[in-house]
Amino acid sequence: MRKNSFDWFRLDNAAKIFPGQNSNTWSNIYRMSIRLKEEVDKDTLQKALENTLVRIPSFNVRIRKGFFWHYFERNPNTPTVLPDIKNPCYRIKFRENNSFLFRVYYLGKNISVDVYHALCDGYGAAVFISTLTGEYLRLKGEKVEYNDFVLNVNDKPKKEELEDSYLKYANSKVKYNRRDKFVYHAKGLKVPKHMNNFTSGTMSFKELHALSKSYGVTVTEFLATLLLDIHYQKQKRENKKQKEVSVQIPVNLRKAFPSKTLRNFVLCLRVKIDPNLGEYTFEELLRTVSLQLRLANDPKLTNSMMTQNLKLERNPVMKFLPLPIKDLGIAISFIITGEQTTTSLLSNIGPVPLPPSVGEKVEKITLFTGAGKLNGARCGVISHGDVLVFTFSNCYEDRDIEREFYTRLVKMGVHVKIESNRE
Repeated sequence: MRKNSFDWFRLDNAAKIFPGQNSNTWSNIYRMSIRLKEEVDKDTLQKALENTLVRIPSFNVRIRKGFFWHYFERNPNTPTVLPDIKNPCYRIKFRENNSFLFRVYYLGKNISVDVYHALCDGYGAAVFISTLTGEYLRLKGEKVEYNDFVLNVNDKPKKEELEDSYLKYANSKVKYNRRDKFVYHAKGLKVPKHMNNFTSGTMSFKELHALSKSYGVTVTEFLATLLLDIHYQKQKRENKKQKEVSVQIPVNLRKAFPSKTLRNFVLCLRVKIDPNLGEYTFEELLRTVSLQLRLANDPKLTNSMMTQNLKLERNPVMKFLPLPIKDLGIAISFIITGEQTTTSLLSNIGPVPLPPSVGEKVEKITLFTGAGKLNGARCGVISHGDVLVFTFSNCYEDRDIEREFYTRLVKMGVHVKIESNRE
């Protein structure tokens, strides 16, 4: 019998690099967490997870090695919900956890999902955890409404949710030529392997939006500028040779292209400054970040970037190289370049519009990016209603970046409540 599209499928263009980067000490893992207003029941959550996987089969997979490429295959096993751990975003091994590429945790009022980035981007993870939470509440006897984020598990999966949208929409005649320099990194004493320092600031979205609007920029532009300025000032104080400072910003391409995929469909843009050009005021940084981001976020330009990213995948020589050679090349490239062109990461999922029947049961949603190898400021932003959570993931013991970031927000009139997993 011929297998259907839900039994196996290829990794999308963005996902193809992640298996080659995976190691015993690092994986591209991130976490999304929903805090409810009541304690989470383990058995109900387990049933909700099993039901959710039927509706979102792109999570119900294990990774396999082909001769030329990795691919996903339907996983015949059943995942188990787990009590939460002290080190979120712990590295993944493909044969652990019944071969699933995600882990669902519970603790108190929290439902958390650690996701291997090869599965999906932040949008896909938001749909998964929102659907899981909606099904959990339904099994608890609540009346649940549905929308694009809280899916009805009784509906059939849609084929377009599994598509590789990069392949579908990348059709530019111009291949984007990106030239990035090695940039500044704020370094310090590393935390032990497999551990991350997370610091979350919970604040009012309305307050932050009003502050950003007063400067004539978006929330993402404002936050990126603040991160850029803090690193720019820190490098100046170190009195060393000045390097470029950059912030990497993943952009959801579904806003520019009519994609319904629940897999990866983002493109990473960078905003940057060269301190050697002269002194920058905060207002000047705001202006240059806003201009850079709005110029780069043009659909025609992003299409050109997608086309360029597909160049290697479509190259006849690369296409037919055996998988071990491809993985070795990716691993070596990651060791050499890795995060060298990025000072900081800012991943802003934006608002998650839960239907009222689900939203009224939720206190907040949090996004934790996995700690980097060099970057001490990898940041996740997500909001629900008026509650916005900004989270730092730090591979260093130093906490001066986080401290200055939240201090400056408070001084600008934004009230912030801090939580951290630091001892």
